[in-house]
Parts: sequence; structure tokens; C-alpha cells
Amino acid sequence: MLASRLNLLTSRFQALRRCSTTPGRQQKEATAEVHDPLQASALKEQCIVVDENDRAIGAASKADCHRVHPQTRDVKLHRAFSVFLFNAKGEMLVQRRSVHKITFPNTYTNACCSHPLHEIEQERQEANALGIRLAAQRRLNYELGIPTDEIQPEDFHYLTRIHYADAGDGVWGEHEIDYILFLQKDVTLKPNSNEVSEVRFLRRDEIDDAVANFSAPLTPWFSLILRHRLKQWWDNLNGLKQFEDLKNIQRF
Repeated sequence: MLASRLNLLTSRFQALRRCSTTPGRQQKEATAEVHDPLQASALKEQCIVVDENDRAIGAASKADCHRVHPQTRDVKLHRAFSVFLFNAKGEMLVQRRSVHKITFPNTYTNACCSHPLHEIEQERQEANALGIRLAAQRRLNYELGIPTDEIQPEDFHYLTRIHYADAGDGVWGEHEIDYILFLQKDVTLKPNSNEVSEVRFLRRDEIDDAVANFSAPLTPWFSLILRHRLKQWWDNLNGLKQFEDLKNIQRF
């Protein structure tokens, strides 16, 4: 009788243990598999880690450069760029990031925002921001399908650098020295649906109403630049030289 009771208690304990541990294990496995395969693969790319003066101090994966520290909420500082693309009429391209994106999915932003990669030697070149320009050419082709022969590195107008941080959703965030590149040119567009779900051109006089009526939020960098600098730059597309500041890093 005692042996039977012990066997019954053991069976119940094992059943309870399965109930309490299996869902947690399944949830962790599901979390690990939730990312789109292409986007997950991109997390292995090596970003250029920099100090607050934009001096390169090493490399780290895109994943490590965007993970928010659970205690300090810090994010590793790295080098990035933001391209603002205008057509010949002076209208600015705005894209909506794909729902597949791991950082800031389904948000509106400027034409292209990404990183020079440490593993691509040419993109580590710093003179005249050549590495940044080459990275921008590469990513405009990948994200928006713009043929590389339509945009040359010298076509970008490098204006300044911005240092900003945003903890995002508390898991994935941003902390970047962001190179601001302006480009005015009519180009061929064939957006990559894994990266971009929508593109539209906006006139200067409709930007405020358009943003107010977007059905999704803005990325933090786009919101910051729009609030502090973008309108003034946009009003002076033919006189951007006066706004160049290549020595100082703007901090907001």
C-alpha cells in the first residue's frame, strides 16, 4: 500500500513539474525563433564601435550594439548614418520600416538608416567620410533597390554628425554617432519588402500634417532630426554648404 502511494505521489510530482517547466522552455524557444531569418542573420554583422569622439575602438555584432543592458539600460555606442533623399522637385522620401525589422519595426523614418561594417575594409575609411558614403550606397541598393551606378559616393552631401541614444522597447535600442547625408537626385526605386513596407515622397509644406497623420510612430533618430534640424536644412537644399559642421558632433 505504501509503495503504491509513493508511486502515485511521484507520478503527480512529475506531472506538476512538466506543467510548470515546459511552457517556460517553449516560450524561450519561441522567442529565439520569432525573428525573420534574414533579419536575424543581419544581427551577426560587425558594427564599428566608437568612443564619444567618434574614434573607432573596436567591433561588435549588430546584436550586441543594439541590446539594451537590463540593469543600466545602456546601449553600446557605434557608428551609423542617416540618408535623407530628395527628388528633383525637392520632395523628401519617407519609408516605413518593415514589420520584420528587429529594431523599431513598423515605424516611419528617412530614406535609409544603417551602419558601415567593420568587416568591409573600405567602409572603415574615415577620410572625407568615404567609408560612410560607400556603406550608404550599399544600403540604398539593398533597402530601396537603387542601382549602385545611379549613386556615387561623391553624390552624398555630408553635413554633420549627431550623437543620440534611445532605449527603444527596453530590449533593442540605439546609441549612435550618426552621420547625416543629404542626396538630391531622381533615382530608380524597387524597395526590398523584407526591409521596407512603404515609401512616399513628401513636400516640405506637408511634412507636419503628414507626420501627425501617420498610422505608426517615427523612429527616434528621425523624430530628433526633424525636430531640431531637418526643416532648416530642407529649406536650403541649394545652400547646404553653410550648415556643414564636420568637426563637431551635435548632441541632443
